[in-house]
Amino acid sequence: MAQTNDDQLKAKVDAYVDEVWEDVVEDIRTLVRIESVEDLSAAEPGKPYGPKANEALVAAESIASRLGLAVTDLDGCIGYGEVTGREGAPYVATIAHSDIVPVGLGWTVPALDVTRREGYLMGRGVLDDKGPLVLSLWAAHFFALQVKETGESLPYALRCIIGNNEETNMADVEHYLDRCPEPAFCFSPDADFPLICGEKGLFGGSFTSEPMMGRVIEELDGGTVSNAIPGQATALVRVDAEELPAAAHVGVEPAGEGLARVTAHGKGGHASMPAGTVNAICVLADYLLANVPGLTDTEKRWLHLEHEVCHASDGKPLGIASADDKFGELTCIGGTVRTKGDRFVQTIDARYPTSTSGSRITVELRRFATRFNANFEEGRDVEPFYIDPSSPEITTLLETYAEYTGREGKAFTIGGGTYARHFRRACAFGPHEPYAKEPSWVGIEHGPDEAVSEESLRRALKIYIVSIARLMELELTEPTA
Repeated sequence: MAQTNDDQLKAKVDAYVDEVWEDVVEDIRTLVRIESVEDLSAAEPGKPYGPKANEALVAAESIASRLGLAVTDLDGCIGYGEVTGREGAPYVATIAHSDIVPVGLGWTVPALDVTRREGYLMGRGVLDDKGPLVLSLWAAHFFALQVKETGESLPYALRCIIGNNEETNMADVEHYLDRCPEPAFCFSPDADFPLICGEKGLFGGSFTSEPMMGRVIEELDGGTVSNAIPGQATALVRVDAEELPAAAHVGVEPAGEGLARVTAHGKGGHASMPAGTVNAICVLADYLLANVPGLTDTEKRWLHLEHEVCHASDGKPLGIASADDKFGELTCIGGTVRTKGDRFVQTIDARYPTSTSGSRITVELRRFATRFNANFEEGRDVEPFYIDPSSPEITTLLETYAEYTGREGKAFTIGGGTYARHFRRACAFGPHEPYAKEPSWVGIEHGPDEAVSEESLRRALKIYIVSIARLMELELTEPTA
């Protein structure tokens, strides 16, 4: 029996991935070695998110160019590589990002390199999102080779958008949409398989304490970014270290005459997936309340606020709990605590369903803050996003996933925020495989020892190529407002 065109495509994709894989890993390594954390203090024209973030963008654009894509850079904010499509047709896109969250503490391997261990790649960004970004570029390279071999343009142009500000404000994608038409369809390789068709609303803000006069706690410092549960938090207190008792997950050491540094350890993780985490700020606050002598009433009030904000993630202690049938329950975590002058500042990150709103959350958090003589100031508020999972584009991706994994391809919603929410017709599509049983040493995105199965990345590259080929066969039109 003769092979079908689909069988021939899959066989060609298998051979392609086998041939290029080591080059794929080296390109991932190239990007992981760049500490592309946003640094607005060093921003300049053409480098709006700082020099290291821009270095990663330029490096990714260079990879795209080497792979035969026509590269466009948009003012150093964002870029894309493109494979030619038929004249006048809309385009299909992928969008991934080259920026990362700070490396943080607790790594057992070099964070800014790719380490191979027992079938896994380890390093900051291998999963979120430098590894998937490189996959998208090599998927496009497959089609660039096809165009070169046949001399025929694709039915739709294929554009790999390279973001550079996803981990903070996503100002890059807004810059892109100010200058470019939307794709007919777009997927972001920046989450879990099978496919994400909806994302909770994103809400952030911060509590600020009353002035701390005559305080015992000289300094509070915890967490690295507001959208992650902190794994470590510290306090500098005016107490001799010998006076403070030992406790589980808490270390005490002298920090000068009459001073002690208290360090609390928790279990960190992404703000959108708080289950199983332990917020180190709560561990620290509880220890200070129970063990530090002479705390002022203002300090005690603040530490009680910290406990309420950080010990639970369902929003109930704050009066903002909510749930719906699409997204489930709201989550809310305390991300960072800092000392600013004579006050302390605690950030929060909430992911909310359609049954509430950012304005309602603000009202309740301001009411909560008054109980502790604190203030609350709202920050970002992005409404929930949802796309019909029965649309032809979504079913095409899900069917391809099911063919390659033997698992049911069923769309779901998340609390995380990806680029997909900025487009009218988009979704997040892997590459992390949530069904996989992973060793205990495998770290998650945003955490230490971030790692991803090498075999899962290889399979994801195949899924992406075949999915894109099938999208090219659909009747697609530009989204209308």
